[in-house]
Amino acid sequence: MIWPHKDLISIDDLSKSDIENVFDLATSFKEVSTRDIKKIPPLRGKTIVLLFYEASTRTKLSFEIAAKRLSADTVGLSASGSSFEKGETLLDAAKNIMAMAPDCIILRYPYAGAPRLLGQMLPCTVINAGDGFHEHPTQALLDMYSMKEHFGSLKGLNVTIVGDIMHSRVARSNVYGLKKFGAHITLVAPKTLLPTGVEQWGVNISTDLDAVLPKTDVVMMLRIQKERMKQRFFSGEREYSCFYGLNKKRVEKMKKDAIIMHPGPINRGVEINADATESARSIILDQVENGLAIRMALLYLFLGGGKRVD
Repeated sequence: MIWPHKDLISIDDLSKSDIENVFDLATSFKEVSTRDIKKIPPLRGKTIVLLFYEASTRTKLSFEIAAKRLSADTVGLSASGSSFEKGETLLDAAKNIMAMAPDCIILRYPYAGAPRLLGQMLPCTVINAGDGFHEHPTQALLDMYSMKEHFGSLKGLNVTIVGDIMHSRVARSNVYGLKKFGAHITLVAPKTLLPTGVEQWGVNISTDLDAVLPKTDVVMMLRIQKERMKQRFFSGEREYSCFYGLNKKRVEKMKKDAIIMHPGPINRGVEINADATESARSIILDQVENGLAIRMALLYLFLGGGKRVD
């Protein structure tokens, strides 16, 4: 397979065909996790640096396990305990890391554009693990894969994304990716949590969750990202949950075969209640499982399995 990409910064970096190749490979890699010895050798000798300037559990752990299952060596570095606390810039840190000849840097950074800048300046592969509220392409890929695995196809699916759209890189990447496959997307949020220019995204917009639920196939709940908020966007968590929280009553309004998703971390009792997370409709843990397979597929393609033509 010819893999034409050096970096993964945005979901728009990948064509529909590229994404289908990632999905096919992820399906084959899911079997590795069922083995007694969960390791295969394609990335033996490769070094992957996990450079995370923001907190992460699922994404960081998923990438690290994915790399190790492909026999790559991993090194993790966070802002806490690093020279970042002493005032070192991201670019200086990256150049110093590059002097140690890694094959890939996986970057999470609080401001948009940082992965693109590193990709342009460094010879190694750079993968965006989330930059500000710009994009989170690998999360979108695992979300799309999970939907496709459940329904068989993304074409024509009615996908509703609910919550803090303004600050959500997950929402943006999912919108860009799902549109490539012909899904219909509705964003539901209070007007104060919708970003400027959202009308240009080519999606439906609503402030009424109860009106949308009976028509949707996928309900993706997003948490309120308080860490990115410099001002008050709604009256309080109780009121927000009343209008936009997914609870037992709202689950009962959903279509018979509709599913519930959440990229995590979950704030129970705010955007989603235990009745919803633990219901038979929830595929939240499937998303986590599929995230490992998707990231294995991406690392394989970028570092070992795809001959890139520069």
